Amino acid sequence: MILRRDTQEDDTVIAMLAAAIRRDISFGTLLPDQKLKLQALRTRYGGSNHSMRETLRLLSAEGLVEATTQRGFRVASATEDDVRDILMVRSEIEKIAIGLAIEAGDVAWEGRVIAAHHALRKAEDGIAQNADDLTAMQWDEACRAFSYSLIDACGSPRLIDLQRKLYNQSRRFRLALLREGQLNFARRCASQQALVDAVLARNSEAAITALMADIKSELQPDI
Repeated sequence: MILRRDTQEDDTVIAMLAAAIRRDISFGTLLPDQKLKLQALRTRYGGSNHSMRETLRLLSAEGLVEATTQRGFRVASATEDDVRDILMVRSEIEKIAIGLAIEAGDVAWEGRVIAAHHALRKAEDGIAQNADDLTAMQWDEACRAFSYSLIDACGSPRLIDLQRKLYNQSRRFRLALLREGQLNFARRCASQQALVDAVLARNSEAAITALMADIKSELQPDI
């Protein structure tokens, strides 16, 4: 029982550390290619050497951190090539996943998509008026929830896991476009509404077309 409790406590600490570092990578507080030194990270975020190493290994598996032989860890790069690669792989995975979700999803799934879309519309209206740190975090969470809802009925845990890892890798590009004023919210609204309409109509071809437009609007300038 003691060993199990310690393991659970370690997992909780690692999850909390990972969430904080993941957020700071996404929001640009930790910069692409920045070296991540254990002591500096512990001073900033807390945790032990062991928990911080395990956190960095977890983030490395997610593609947000890179481990280099004999050189420790650094924040993953964020180049135009990275954007194009994430865009390509996310598109291919989500095409498959949304097609499966449309085939297998029930009325409860449709309800989750509608609810997530409503929350996203509220968040986008809010951030279009006032893009401070709080509204940016709320908007980012609403984007994530909407993206996840679209495929959560696909029936494939591995597809879902891959989509979530790639989505987390894409967050900092979307947030950078937000900071730079390069998101066209009217176009985003149109593609997202078309996506929801296609899901409810169980039209896979239209859903994939709208989904590709939505993914592109998150990763590439569209003004």
